[in-house]
Amino acid sequence: MGALDGKIAIITGAGSGIGRASALRFAAEGAKLVIGDKTAAVHDTAQAVKDAGGEAVALEIDAGVEADVAKLVAAAKETYGGLDIVFANAGIIGDMGGIFDITPEGFAETLRVNLIGPALMVKHAGKAMVDQGRGGAIVLTASVAGINSGAGPAAYSASKAGVINLAKTAAQQMTSANVRVNAICPGLTETGMTRPTFDYAKEKGVTHKIGQLNPLKRAGQPEELANVALFLASDQASYVNGQAIAVDGGLTSSHPVTRQLLGQTSH
Repeated sequence: MGALDGKIAIITGAGSGIGRASALRFAAEGAKLVIGDKTAAVHDTAQAVKDAGGEAVALEIDAGVEADVAKLVAAAKETYGGLDIVFANAGIIGDMGGIFDITPEGFAETLRVNLIGPALMVKHAGKAMVDQGRGGAIVLTASVAGINSGAGPAAYSASKAGVINLAKTAAQQMTSANVRVNAICPGLTETGMTRPTFDYAKEKGVTHKIGQLNPLKRAGQPEELANVALFLASDQASYVNGQAIAVDGGLTSSHPVTRQLLGQTSH
């Protein structure tokens, strides 16, 4: 038996990266999927799910538009008869400017997709879960950039900090409904959004430096994030609620320090 047998799940940002890896992982564990992305690549993900023996309906949507979010929830109910799991994963890097360079328009667009989008999903999917009375699990993609400075530009970091608090607030507001809300906070992970970083490192011949600031000294892979999202979405995490789980190779486990290597002592 799979960890999600009989469950109906929505995943956004499913055209690539963490979203696509999660779609494949959730389906392999028995979930029936409604997946969304702003690009046509979401249909390729759906086909990959079907080729592996799973079920998936794909919609091209904008995760920061309320009508599109409502459309995903309606599709789950109309196609499969309900909704048990949501992974609100869609996001953008957004305005790359420093704090003195941001524009209201750029900041607002980053918040629209990265924070308002998940809030809308909590609104519509959470209401559907509460109304059907069998509980559910909502997972939001935040970031280590929402925990500490230094992992992303200002607007992106602020939006992801908001997602962390959204998970906590939503978990409290659905008290007694058995709808759990948690966030995952990826560290540097090889996805479409971070591809420029990886391409630049390859061009300069410094791929060995990618992820060097965390104790594992490497970047994450989408499948590693998908595994944590699967755990939070499953009944195995039945007592995990209102939490932000860092999946970052240990990056956020420490303040900046000069590391002492194993076996060495200071004198």
